[in-house]
Amino acid sequence: MIRLRPYKACDASTIASWIGDEVSFRKWSADRYDKYPIKAEDMNLHYNNFSGNDSFYPMTAFDENGVVGHLIMRFIDEEKSILRFGFIIVDNKKRGMGYGKQMLKLAIKYAFEILKADKITLGVFENNKPAYNCYKAVGFDDVLTDEAEYYHIFNEDWKCLELELVR
Repeated sequence: MIRLRPYKACDASTIASWIGDEVSFRKWSADRYDKYPIKAEDMNLHYNNFSGNDSFYPMTAFDENGVVGHLIMRFIDEEKSILRFGFIIVDNKKRGMGYGKQMLKLAIKYAFEILKADKITLGVFENNKPAYNCYKAVGFDDVLTDEAEYYHIFNEDWKCLELELVR
């Protein structure tokens, strides 16, 4: 059984260690970090930019053996009704074992019951099928948009799919 708690700076080195190559890194962070690989200090510095912000919630999933997953939640509207999930990652040794689904279910419950969000959104690259399938399995639906969002990564255009879950 896993649980969810607020992120601590000491979690960063474990989380960063799960990112074994630059393709995985970009699927996880898009263009939010300037360089690969990141170190714990980079992650903590990035999150410190939001220190004191009551719309930003970095979270860590853990079990009896330690940290197993991580994600951030942030409100994207002034009314604090739409929450966006991001930087979703699970220990690469535990992928495919249900940890991602468990972590997301806990985060969804927290978002709706504690933070009182009405809607949760997230983006996932089209080339990240395992993540996409995980999000769909916990209830996220595709959002049809007039214009697709693309990120230019490794001299390619990566399409970002938009998903949402409404209370």
